[in-house]
Amino acid sequence: MSRVVIIGGGAAGMMAGIAAAGAGHQVRIYEKNEKLGKKIYITGKGRCNLTNACDTEELFGNVVHNPKFLYSSFYGFTNYDIIDLVEANGCPVKTERGNRVFPVSDKSSDVIRALTVKLRDSGAEVCLHEEVEEVLSAGGQVTGIRLKKGRREIPADAVIVATGGLSYPTTGSTGDGYRFAEKQGHTVTELSPALVPFEVKESVVKELQGLSLRNISARILKGSKVLYEEFGEMLFTHFGVSGPVLLSASSYVAAKLKKEPLTLSIDLKPALSKEQLDARILRDFEEMKNKQYKNALVHLLPSKLMPVVVERSGISPEKKVNEITREERQRIVEAVKDFRLTLTGLRGYKEAIITQGGVSVKEVNPSTMESKLVKGLYFAGEVLDLDAVTGGFNLQIAWSTGWLAGTSVE
Repeated sequence: MSRVVIIGGGAAGMMAGIAAAGAGHQVRIYEKNEKLGKKIYITGKGRCNLTNACDTEELFGNVVHNPKFLYSSFYGFTNYDIIDLVEANGCPVKTERGNRVFPVSDKSSDVIRALTVKLRDSGAEVCLHEEVEEVLSAGGQVTGIRLKKGRREIPADAVIVATGGLSYPTTGSTGDGYRFAEKQGHTVTELSPALVPFEVKESVVKELQGLSLRNISARILKGSKVLYEEFGEMLFTHFGVSGPVLLSASSYVAAKLKKEPLTLSIDLKPALSKEQLDARILRDFEEMKNKQYKNALVHLLPSKLMPVVVERSGISPEKKVNEITREERQRIVEAVKDFRLTLTGLRGYKEAIITQGGVSVKEVNPSTMESKLVKGLYFAGEVLDLDAVTGGFNLQIAWSTGWLAGTSVE
């Protein structure tokens, strides 16, 4: 039986605690907040999208960085395993669009309660309001931790760092784990906010603020090169654009956007070809031939978008619909099928769902989550250089790596 210390009581830390205690080790979780799972409370807008019910093999395709590193983790503790665990501990789940899995109650607190019950039943001890100052080691072997309060030293045979990243700092994610890792000789890759909204140059977004669009296609371009393309939902904000499609895009283009602005091209009607859209506009215009152009897109677009598309088409808003030429109609089609905005940057960590970058996976054993540099030191969750798109995949990384770390302790 080993003395196991886990730093961080979030998704990865709780799962590591359940696994290590279940294997018969003496486990203590040190959490600096007043409760466990503080970041889980706010995931999925407070509903907690705890995993994705796709085939386990499909998980890898939704991981942006280092998917191969997760092979042992994902197969050691699958998306179906987390569903079974929370359901067995009093939290039934449901599957929604995109295979997203939520608690039936739509309350993230029920997921946390289920994990807390399992943690308590496993015999793990939880120490709240306890901030860890340093991980201690000697001769290439972990020896314990030092707490901030009273600078007390706690001996341990194994230490699992599950501190999260830098996103949502109010939940306690302040980068402690990166500091611990670097002090033990680990490399931390470049960090940036991910799954985060974009800032846009054009002031027109202020007019569109609050407008949510479904079934659009978004492409992000560097010149004529397509960097990202996806279909789904988006949202205009006072500073730019957000919503599932664009949050996921931020993970793929963050590095390029640091160097230069990029172009966002939105197809507002991806189900229609240009010819079909032209025929549709012509049909609408036939019905409204005596109306002014500014009032003639009412069946095609949300009211907030109408004046913007009218302006972008370069046709006088007062012009009668029956006077609009075929060439002018083509300009309307272009304005709808290729609605362009200039992406200038990403919002900060306060709005980022996750952190991109982290402890280099080259220095961590993918079969155990143990450091290759310090024996008995393990990493789990967002502190590692692993990130995925939206849809429950980032929490699955936390569950799987936490479980593997906890079960690998000797």
